[in-house]
Amino acid sequence: MYHSFRPGQLWLDTEGKRIHAHGGSVIYIDGMYYFYGENKERTDGKSKIWHWGVRCYASKDLYNWEDMGLIIPPELENPQSPLYPESHMDRPHIIYNSATEQYVAWLKIMNRMDGAIQTVTILTAENFLGPYVKVRENMKPLNMNAGDFDLAVAPDGKAYYYFDRVHSEMICADLSEDYTDVTGYYSTHFPHPCPPYVREAPAHFVRNGKHYLITSGTTGYLPNPSEVAVSDTWHGPYQILGNPHAADKSDTSFHSQISSVFKVPGKKDLYIACADRWLPGEMHRNYKEYAKVYENRYHPRRRTEKDMPTKKSTMDILGNTCMADYVWLPLRFQEPDEKHPLGMVYIDWKDEWKIEDYE
Repeated sequence: MYHSFRPGQLWLDTEGKRIHAHGGSVIYIDGMYYFYGENKERTDGKSKIWHWGVRCYASKDLYNWEDMGLIIPPELENPQSPLYPESHMDRPHIIYNSATEQYVAWLKIMNRMDGAIQTVTILTAENFLGPYVKVRENMKPLNMNAGDFDLAVAPDGKAYYYFDRVHSEMICADLSEDYTDVTGYYSTHFPHPCPPYVREAPAHFVRNGKHYLITSGTTGYLPNPSEVAVSDTWHGPYQILGNPHAADKSDTSFHSQISSVFKVPGKKDLYIACADRWLPGEMHRNYKEYAKVYENRYHPRRRTEKDMPTKKSTMDILGNTCMADYVWLPLRFQEPDEKHPLGMVYIDWKDEWKIEDYE
């Protein structure tokens, strides 16, 4: 039984099995926490299995998690299905629509043959634990290739979709009233010419009326520096504050990538950055070296045949994620001052920490 968080260490469920809720999020429903994400238990890099559905865990204390099973199981009979195990399904997000009384799940689907082509699959359910029914497949929101994303619901029930327009910029789009589509209204943020500079993996949260986005750079499963930005509104403009992992000399966000930020109910100011350490065995790799590989691969003016990754390059070690660990750390807020007129958000390393240490 756990009584604290131990970032980067092996985390087991109540049955003693490795937790598999990667690219995950936490939702609080009727006194219970639910932690859900990609089930990578069979993604060993030796087969073509990318996922084995969306797995969910339940907890009363955020430390100890009971396996609730697959709330969105893989579809084994149809190779064309976005839920086929070889389909590159990533980063599920689920929000509740109080008007329709439905839970709405969005899944990012990356084309197996061309990773630049990315779509969305949407499912709904009457209960959080399912069963979920697909209502949309192969959707390109705003006719864009839609990559990593986050969903957020305002107090008035309006919902927003933050996603990276693949290898280009970040988008904030309004969702339809039933949360299963976009309305067509959107804003653009953080444009960049190519990876590794393009921002992805957005994690949105609100604190004291301010909207924050924490994003990562674009280097696949290999980690890179995070960036935090702030705005007065859902659509911005967002102003970049800097790297929240200021003390991390490796420039890898403590060898992790944030998937979501969760405000702990009942705590005055406790926000948890939930992150994956996708490749614990690759922590020796130098960020600048593999970042250069990505820049040479994607920069429109520098890309040449000799710059393309070789068979043994960084691009070929990304499939083995069944041993991925979690790095959950609290956010620390610097209020506005002369040095930081907009304030700042920091994520400090802690070998061990407890919720009980916060008001």
